[in-house]
Amino acid sequence: MIQTPASPETETLLIELPRTIGLYVTQEQFTALAAANRDLRLERTALGELIVNPPTGWKTGKLNWSISGELYLWWRNAGEPGKAFDSSTGFILPNGATCSPDACWVSRERWQALTPEQKGTFANICPDFVLELRSSSDRVQSLEAKMTEYIDNGARLGWLIDPQQRLVEIYRPGLAVEVLENPSELSGEEVLPGFVLDLRRVWD
Repeated sequence: MIQTPASPETETLLIELPRTIGLYVTQEQFTALAAANRDLRLERTALGELIVNPPTGWKTGKLNWSISGELYLWWRNAGEPGKAFDSSTGFILPNGATCSPDACWVSRERWQALTPEQKGTFANICPDFVLELRSSSDRVQSLEAKMTEYIDNGARLGWLIDPQQRLVEIYRPGLAVEVLENPSELSGEEVLPGFVLDLRRVWD
């Protein structure tokens, strides 16, 4: 749904966009839209198509909070290496897409290498670690394509967590996707040394 801004000469109109019709925006237009619609989680594909994600339901929100909290605790206890971010943060990937992982982390070296212009509103970087949590309305195929896009653009480790099926897909550069059925925990491996995510909180 698109809402046009009101002005003295116009009135607000609501337009329903069928799924078969894409809305394409430039990066500058996307930044303006994101600033004007902070209650929505907006993303932009590499081709410029606008993706509008409505607010999550309470179950997904609770899980996002728990997972982001675990990542934050690891970050604090590890001496605050790099930068950790939650689902409200957008990044401009090298291919031009603007994406918002549900949780992610960028190494100190790569973050410090960015210029002030590259940090901007949306940092021009793909996080080293990305996590996507499937909600009931998410299509698995779309999330899998998104995870592959992260890896292709520089991510070193990616987790796609599906609470409904109790499945985890692990993405790594140059390797086949590893699928785990009902795992009890996940290791951050060499990307996030010492980080272990307890999945019992997610499966409950």
